Amino acid sequence: MARFIVYLEPAEEGGYIASVPALPGCVTQGETKEEALVMAEDAIRGYIESLKKHGEPLPSGLDKAEVETVTVDVA
Repeated sequence: MARFIVYLEPAEEGGYIASVPALPGCVTQGETKEEALVMAEDAIRGYIESLKKHGEPLPSGLDKAEVETVTVDVA
């Protein structure tokens, strides 16, 4: 099993856009945060299946990802 960071951003038209930075182009959306995360899981599975099907290497270092936040005054 591998853990993936999923970014959730509010979509202009409503709902949320979910993107997976470790997998370029792996982007999906959902009406709620929960739905967007479920859709992201499905998109990740499909992405990995496609890599395997085409003999492409899996991204390395997936289990080493960490998330930190910083606060910056932008005023």
